[in-house]
Amino acid sequence: MAFSDFKTISEVQEKYKIKYTEDNFIVSQELSPSDNFLDDFEFNKENIDIFTSEASRSEIIISPLLREVYKKHYQGYSFWIQKSISYDEDLSGTPDYIFSRRSELGKTVLETPIVIVAEAKKNDFQQGWGQCLAELIAVQKMNNNPQRAVYGIVTDGNLWQFGKLIVDIFTKNPANFTIDNLSKVYGALESLVQLVEQEDKT
Repeated sequence: MAFSDFKTISEVQEKYKIKYTEDNFIVSQELSPSDNFLDDFEFNKENIDIFTSEASRSEIIISPLLREVYKKHYQGYSFWIQKSISYDEDLSGTPDYIFSRRSELGKTVLETPIVIVAEAKKNDFQQGWGQCLAELIAVQKMNNNPQRAVYGIVTDGNLWQFGKLIVDIFTKNPANFTIDNLSKVYGALESLVQLVEQEDKT
């Protein structure tokens, strides 16, 4: 069974006995990306049908925005695209994106995964969260530290949703963020990184 075989949050909850709750743990703040990023983003939005396909959303919106956030934090963390992970035969597959601690061995070695980003294929957030929660359970088990929060993001490029898993409790952030307010999406992503950094200091 692969991550993508999970279709809903409830399916994952029942299999792994995960409790569900909601809480606004992401601080809503407005931050502006770099001028270069904004120039590229505006050019693409004006001249390319960026929502015409999953590939265009991934290559023009999701990947560039995640990289933009990553640039400020690369010294302590690594950013992975389509990196396969496996805990057991049920919890295995290839998350769309992973943020992890940076390994002392270099950029080729996956250290502790902390943030998982799943694309909502065909704008299906229900399945997107089912897949993302399964991926969070896998990295939690791989990290062998259930008390350490692992974070999930599900997005179709337009809508961005956030969640976290601690021990057996999955918490979904009820506030959503949309790309029409880019500074809020960027601010939400930066808020999540700040949560990660705070936990790494404790």
